[in-house]
Amino acid sequence: MDEYSRFVDWDKMDVSAQSQDTKELTCTDLHELKQLARQGYWAKNHSLRAKVYHKLISNIPCRTVTPDANVYRDIVGKIVGKRNSSSLPLPEFVDNSLIPTYCLNAEGVGSVRKIILCVANQFPDISFCPALPSVTALLLHYSKDEAECFEQVCRILACNDPSKRLIDQTFLAFESSCMTFGDLVNKYCQAAHKLMVAVSEDVLEVYSDWQRWLFGELPMAYVARIFDVFLVEGYKVLYRVALALLKFFHKVRAGQPMESDSIQQDIRAFVRDIAKSVSPERLLEKAFAIRLFSRKEIQLLQMANEKALQQKGITVKQKRQNVHLAVHAENFKSEIVSVKEMRDIWSWIPERFALCQPLLLFTTLEHGCSLSRFYSHSEGHEPTLLLIKTTAKEVCGAYLSTDWSERRRGGNKLSFFGTGECFVFRLQPEVERYEWVIIKHPELASTGSETENHAQPASTTLSSSSIPSDPSDRLSPFLAARHFNLPSKTASMFMAGSSECIIVGGGDGQALYLDADLNHGRTSHCNTFNNQPLCSESFQISILEVWGFRD
Repeated sequence: MDEYSRFVDWDKMDVSAQSQDTKELTCTDLHELKQLARQGYWAKNHSLRAKVYHKLISNIPCRTVTPDANVYRDIVGKIVGKRNSSSLPLPEFVDNSLIPTYCLNAEGVGSVRKIILCVANQFPDISFCPALPSVTALLLHYSKDEAECFEQVCRILACNDPSKRLIDQTFLAFESSCMTFGDLVNKYCQAAHKLMVAVSEDVLEVYSDWQRWLFGELPMAYVARIFDVFLVEGYKVLYRVALALLKFFHKVRAGQPMESDSIQQDIRAFVRDIAKSVSPERLLEKAFAIRLFSRKEIQLLQMANEKALQQKGITVKQKRQNVHLAVHAENFKSEIVSVKEMRDIWSWIPERFALCQPLLLFTTLEHGCSLSRFYSHSEGHEPTLLLIKTTAKEVCGAYLSTDWSERRRGGNKLSFFGTGECFVFRLQPEVERYEWVIIKHPELASTGSETENHAQPASTTLSSSSIPSDPSDRLSPFLAARHFNLPSKTASMFMAGSSECIIVGGGDGQALYLDADLNHGRTSHCNTFNNQPLCSESFQISILEVWGFRD
């Protein structure tokens, strides 16, 4: 077929989908290159795709000394020797990963193992890289020989651009990416997340498969299309596609009985057979329709998750803690929620805090109905969980991302603070979680009717004076500015506290207001939305609890 056909089993390839038209890629503009990659400009020409891959990978900024094709030719004989390449053992860092054949012939399947062993020899600092077999097999498809494939893999691994993340090479990076993916699912795929919580004992275990879906289960035609865009746009593309896969899984399987005893196995089977329901073009279209965080925000979230893992001492592969065990039945006692309800709440919070145990900080049954005591017991803890039970048996609450001591910055005035990780929820009479909303108006505290007018939906943005002029520095208020040494003007306001009241803003038009005596409260509810309010517009508090997070 062409000079890049040595390792391809064309009998397994869909040759009808391949175009023999001679194409060239002369574009160098990044924006135009993105569009061409997303449109699949080089997807149907095997030779052109090989040349594009070579061009894109050769432009990756790398370490000064990066192994090349000549290094491979020098070391492969010493490392492989006379052993049968098809039975060569894989290095431990690939974690017994699947080695996709991707329509490779017998020589190609053996060559993948040889290349991986040589990569392991040249990159002793790699400790965990389950995506490597898939990336190697795919690149071999578009390489003239093993040495060229080796060089391309090495360049991807040796990328030294701090703003360009490509492949996870440590367990810490991999595990934090799973936690980050869980955070993104929680925000962007709430229906699917709700299903995962309902049918799985360990949601994190399910989400830890996200890279396997992409680099193990997906058919080659899909992986290649994803890789086309990945080489141009980077790691964020992988999150997008994995979220799209989960959305399609939920759409196709919603209401149907599970096909196996494991939701993990069901998702894997769905991804393997995805051609029955979703085309590569439709998958990418869905992925890019998701209004995801910026690359900078995702990096900050990943850093926060890595830090949480490091603080827990989880830096090397080990048995994952069952997240549901974070709420131990024998050690947990609340007068408001059951163990199951607390575990459901735990499934909503950011993954880095789901590693922690709940710790009761304040309860009106023990500490009385005093706002000052509420503050004294809650301050110094971040984040916290607010639970409220009304005299009408309604149960609602809020996840609050920021220490209540931040309220002191405003002196005696009502002080607003918090991040977009805050949310409010209802457990009784029905379970509902509400996305965050920015509170911008101190007048919210004056009357219930005014509260309704000032509760803003989730599409609300900061005023122009609060946003940096450089678009590249614009961060959504999802992340706490002070956690990442960001300018204070990039922070936003979701909580408010004074000596007279507490206000928590929820999304979808929800806001919660508590009086100083902690006996009365009220909610706002924007009539633009059809969802039910948190609880009665005006209510009496039966019990109020504040929970912290213990390592």
